[in-house]
Amino acid sequence: MKIRAAVLSASGLPRPYVQSRPLAIERVDLEPPGPGEVLVAVRAAGLCHSDLSVIDGNRPRPLPMVLGHECAGTVEAVGEGVVDLRRGDHVVAAFVPSCRSCEPCLHGRPALCEPGAASNGAGTLLGGHRRLAAATTLNHHLGVSAFADHATVSRRSLVRVDPALPFEHAALFGCAVVTGVGAVVNTAQVTPGARVAVVGLGGVGLAALLGARAAGAEIRIAVDLSEDKLALARSLGATHAWNAADPDVAERVREATRGGADYAFEMAGATAALELAYRITRRGGMTVSAGLAHPKAVLPVPQLSLVAEERTLRGSYLGSADPERDIPRFIDWFRQGRLPVDRLLTSTLTLDEINAGFDRLADGHGVRQVIRF
Repeated sequence: MKIRAAVLSASGLPRPYVQSRPLAIERVDLEPPGPGEVLVAVRAAGLCHSDLSVIDGNRPRPLPMVLGHECAGTVEAVGEGVVDLRRGDHVVAAFVPSCRSCEPCLHGRPALCEPGAASNGAGTLLGGHRRLAAATTLNHHLGVSAFADHATVSRRSLVRVDPALPFEHAALFGCAVVTGVGAVVNTAQVTPGARVAVVGLGGVGLAALLGARAAGAEIRIAVDLSEDKLALARSLGATHAWNAADPDVAERVREATRGGADYAFEMAGATAALELAYRITRRGGMTVSAGLAHPKAVLPVPQLSLVAEERTLRGSYLGSADPERDIPRFIDWFRQGRLPVDRLLTSTLTLDEINAGFDRLADGHGVRQVIRF
């Protein structure tokens, strides 16, 4: 079938993107679902820094590629062997397909699925196929390629959700929410009364702040370079909010937390942000990084502090989540009022406005923009 999709053919084009137009809206061919695959009509897709990092060249991916990985939609058709989804079901995509049979999957860590990581890196679906083509074969982004009106994806990339949830809210649970909240409740396992700091207040960082509040953290500190995002963080439950450019920010955090955060989360994908998160973590505390830095970025860690202060430094990918378990669980928290995820939605736009949307994201304006189809 013919679909409209945003195709990235070259990374690193100059800004503003509204002029250089790295994402070209094209009519491309989409093959029907093969065995174990599903055809999804995409209804909403979020713009994320993980997409931007491919556009600007900080995250090399095989090109040309249809970008987009955070989305919600409806099932249009299923391939052979898919028996638990049917036409009309509402689904959210997870950006790591899980085979459920490799070593990490068998040990309850589907976010680290080895075949899923391999297929994502190669630009294919979990089964190794590419279902997109124009003048040449197109690659899939993280097994999803959501910046299109339809997508063929692996069944292992999808989670069925309640159809009462608006698509523009449902989409956020596939990346921003599952990554941010998951880092808090799965990776760090934040306990009630804890002192938490979040460095970097994009969609994932603000979701982590919401997760810290839901987990019962007593002190919730927000750190960012944007005063607008700091103001939003205060309205979402931050007990303290400071600008990362403040030379005294680390001392302010240590004073407010009586020695440092029990858990400090780095969500900006920048080495300076992770260095700050490590500095504001208390003795015996945990620093968690969920921001995707450039592949060549290196963190200088004072080895003595890691040992003598019994620090923990952890990575968190997809919020250490099991999407089948956690996406419905976090949606339930949203309905209960524990996770006001709708507050993260800044604006909606059309597919034709996507380059302008990435200019706004690169400038740090807003939190989550969502394309509506």
